[in-house]
Amino acid sequence: MLKTNAFLRSRKIPLLAMALALGLAALPQAPRAQEAASPLAGMEKEAVEQLVREYLLAHPEVVVEALQRYEQQQQALEAERLKEALDAAGPALVADPADPVLGNPDGDVTLVEFFDYRCPYCKRMTDTLAALIKEDSNLRVVMKEFPILSRESVQAARAALAAERQGKYEAFHFALMENGGSFTDDEILAVAESVGLDAEALQKDMQDPSITAALQRTNALAESIGITGTPAFVIGDTMIPGATSLEALRAQIAEIRAKAS
Repeated sequence: MLKTNAFLRSRKIPLLAMALALGLAALPQAPRAQEAASPLAGMEKEAVEQLVREYLLAHPEVVVEALQRYEQQQQALEAERLKEALDAAGPALVADPADPVLGNPDGDVTLVEFFDYRCPYCKRMTDTLAALIKEDSNLRVVMKEFPILSRESVQAARAALAAERQGKYEAFHFALMENGGSFTDDEILAVAESVGLDAEALQKDMQDPSITAALQRTNALAESIGITGTPAFVIGDTMIPGATSLEALRAQIAEIRAKAS
């Protein structure tokens, strides 16, 4: 940076002046006072562009710096957009009565997971989520059924929400996640029976319009936040797209508690 600044001072052509010169070159009748004030006044547009090109070729680090600055600006804008989207989501994100809750229902920190039973990365997160719930007795986990991969995903999600009505969502959820195969209707019912669910009642509840409405709400919510894949985690004003580590989730939870204290 110091070397670059020294070069610009020696040439007396800072990048801002170059940009201004390009603007002046585009104006066919620039005022004479402006022409006299600029060291590049009167130069042809092509000459100015060539000068800029030569400088950038000689100092490509300037391009890298500009791209890094642009990326930082975009990240800041995305963070602000996400914060606004999460604020707008409000109770729909953390307190939809149709969403099953694992861990401590009255926990001081809420972690929201959007997932699909056929998503291999969601399956990888199963043990991580179970460990987190076991070690943190004050964590509340909201489960957002977000079936986006196939019809089988939708059927599994419907069955899971129906299992909540029999008080066996948690057992059924983890059993489905441990299932390495597909999710045909028969396979879903077999898993349901393995955890003690009434299969006949489950099939009936799966067709309840309220379950369809709950899945539609989750889809609309995910779209408003900008979630397009699974898994995705939301904690506070932070979204974590994709699978993550136990340590990363612990760190986010600790940060939320630190801010609240």
